[in-house]
Amino acid sequence: MWTDKLSELRGRERHWPCGAVVFREGDRSDWVMVLRTGQVKVTCVTPGGVEVVLWILGPDELAGELSVLGERHRAVSAVALEPVTGIVLPASAFAGYLRREPLAAAALLELFGRRLRDAEEKLVEFSSVDTLGRVIRRLLELADRFGAECPAGLRITLPLSQQELAGWTGSSRIATAKALRVLRDHGWIVTGRREIIIRDLAALRRRLVAA
Repeated sequence: MWTDKLSELRGRERHWPCGAVVFREGDRSDWVMVLRTGQVKVTCVTPGGVEVVLWILGPDELAGELSVLGERHRAVSAVALEPVTGIVLPASAFAGYLRREPLAAAALLELFGRRLRDAEEKLVEFSSVDTLGRVIRRLLELADRFGAECPAGLRITLPLSQQELAGWTGSSRIATAKALRVLRDHGWIVTGRREIIIRDLAALRRRLVAA
């Protein structure tokens, strides 16, 4: 939806290499972007200097959408996890499109609501679920969104480092590495360089239910 409509609005196509900053926390918030290819991580930094991963965005998802609400500066950063292509449009042009298209405005409100619910769920999760459970939840989310069938199970090839996974689970890198080791020892996953194969999806789901 968003890709097609922003193309119609003559959005400008841009490219970012792996590791490039798409936008940075504190930058002027004057454009919105829809991903066409690749994934980005959306992060913020705590007062203590710890990077927290809020979302992983993929093709056809919006980034920088708060600019349409009049936010003058970015509240978060976005970094390319792999080579990324996106369509960029000035916030004013996108806001005009939303005023003309009620269905698009409703879709954006739904997106805001979904991300707010996700943030609320993570607040509860961080206080009530152990590190192993949080890692499993992120793996299940990645499997659902980016997993690809392979002979060994379900392959996740998203280039997410252990440190980034730790930031996404609100855990230390050491605790995250320990959780991954437990899952490997059970035979539920296999890890490689920037790759995780889930061998027993049902076992991961059962572990969450039992937690």
